[in-house]
Amino acid sequence: MTEIASTAPHGTIPTDDESRKFEKIPTRIYDNSDTASFQVATEISQLIRQRQKQGKKAVIGLATGSTPTKVYDFLVQFHREEGLSFKNVVTFNLDEYYPMQPDSIHSYVRFMNEHLFDHIDIKKENVHIPDGQLDKEDVRDFCRDYEEQIRKAGGLDIQVLGIGRTGHIGFNEPGSSLKSVTRMVRLDRVTRLDAASDFFGLENVPTKAITMGVGTIMKARRIVLMAWGEGKAGIIRQAVEGKIRESVPATFLQHHPNCEVIVDQAAGSALTRMATPWLVSECEWNDALIKRAVLWLSEKLDIAILKLTNEHYNEYGMGNLVAEIGSAEHINLQVFNALQRTITGWPGGKPNADDSNRPERREPYPKRSLIFSPHPDDDVISMGGTLLRLVDQGHEVHVAYQTSGNIAVFDDEVIRFLDFATDVQKDNQALMQQFKEVREFLANKEPGAVDSREIQEFKGLIRKGEALAACRYCGVDEANAHFQNLPFYETGTVKKKPHSEADIQITYDLLQQIKPHQIFAAGDLSDPHGTHRVCLQIIFQALERLKQEGAEWLSDCYVWLYRGAWQEWDIADMEMAVPIGPKDMERKKNAIFKHQSQKDSAMFPGNDEREFWQRAEQRNKETARKYNALGMAEYEAMEGFVRYHFM
Repeated sequence: MTEIASTAPHGTIPTDDESRKFEKIPTRIYDNSDTASFQVATEISQLIRQRQKQGKKAVIGLATGSTPTKVYDFLVQFHREEGLSFKNVVTFNLDEYYPMQPDSIHSYVRFMNEHLFDHIDIKKENVHIPDGQLDKEDVRDFCRDYEEQIRKAGGLDIQVLGIGRTGHIGFNEPGSSLKSVTRMVRLDRVTRLDAASDFFGLENVPTKAITMGVGTIMKARRIVLMAWGEGKAGIIRQAVEGKIRESVPATFLQHHPNCEVIVDQAAGSALTRMATPWLVSECEWNDALIKRAVLWLSEKLDIAILKLTNEHYNEYGMGNLVAEIGSAEHINLQVFNALQRTITGWPGGKPNADDSNRPERREPYPKRSLIFSPHPDDDVISMGGTLLRLVDQGHEVHVAYQTSGNIAVFDDEVIRFLDFATDVQKDNQALMQQFKEVREFLANKEPGAVDSREIQEFKGLIRKGEALAACRYCGVDEANAHFQNLPFYETGTVKKKPHSEADIQITYDLLQQIKPHQIFAAGDLSDPHGTHRVCLQIIFQALERLKQEGAEWLSDCYVWLYRGAWQEWDIADMEMAVPIGPKDMERKKNAIFKHQSQKDSAMFPGNDEREFWQRAEQRNKETARKYNALGMAEYEAMEGFVRYHFM
């Protein structure tokens, strides 16, 4: 997939050693997580082969979670296609929840078997994972023995790490010491919140875990820490550039003589050389980088763009920019005008108006607008104000709900709807029996267990009904609501299947059916569960196929990317900003309220415990505030978009 508009600046930025002077751990930034994972897997495979030639074992420390899964996929591929053998490999996993049965769907034993061990020829006796089913009084001895087994194996040749939002490595939470060893720990609330979606609720997440200590990790001869996505950008910057402190355990890695951080563009976007390259060395300026630098300077000094002076530019490493352009006034006006042109109250284009400086063209009018919504509420949460504006201005608005969103419905919601249906259909014996079986299943269901196909369908219907209610409220014709139910999503668990030809074909067919003049899609790559990212890949691949086939309507189609409940675009990246007045902000919130199953308490809140309408309102108002602080007009709220160029 083409990576789009991360917070990394566009243009030519320095890549020499001078640009990395703020980085205390060597860091490599790759275009995407697949490429980065391939490089890590290749390094591990080379270590294994080298040890094989020497007649020695390769001792590898492994991590769990979403970050290393692609690395494991590549290792399995190397085994199947290149004959890479793991018979000389000894592994030690970082951690395990406590208590935890090894056959639980949440167990790291099961995770490792499903992602790696069941697909390679590693010897079972060479696999070591902390035991989550021990009696509490046996844990201390087990941890001591775990350390001894690592020592007897010759120590870790390489330790693979992810990083948590608190900066934890393994389950070494803030406060862990540099000399800590394998032990039982109590999990931080933030860590448990981040895991809540996997356990279908915070109340189901264990409060304890067994983990290798920081000291154990630091003894590895080589450490590779990986991170993907914008959600990790801030903590990566702290780990790589910040001071060493116990409150961010990953900063201890700065002490290690052979540690490397591997990130994709999004996770590395907050590093100084990426976010503000003018602070590390001279840049080759282009319009996009100039805009980013000027907006950063304006915000840094809390001064409107048109008030910046030559002295301000010189003080913050942009003297060469002034020398190239000529004066601060000239630079200020260039950026001010560019920013002002992103603001439009006509997201479908303003008919009979000069559109030379508008983000959307005036013709054709009215337009066919197709909004892709990964989940049944992303449309109104992320761009509800713009959706309402498109409808009000007479455009033909379609909404494609890409997934059913069924796993985000609480069991109680199913019972509530069954109660209603039971009262209506008292004489339908077959239906009553079906409802009885559903109630029994839910009553005996273990926390986090997969729903039956029947219950998954019920939950999907609940979310479909809510989406239709929101469409009616917004004025979208029900016939223009398209429920795609993409197959990759329908697993009944948080973990999804890789997207397939079937997903692309469904999207391709809808695009060919509607032939939209403008497409709105979720570019929110910070979605913690990855659904938004996969949905965007599917859209891009369908568009690429249409492009290769020469679909004529594509030449007259704009693609706009919005962001959802997790993170907003940087102002420097926004190419269209749609103001939302107080009345439309209330209408947007009312549209979000139609999604009752997500109201009050969402199944998957991510790292923000506020309701989705609160996040959306705050984010939209903050965007307006930032525009105003830069010297633009003052609006109640704004929604931002980035244009994706595929032609």
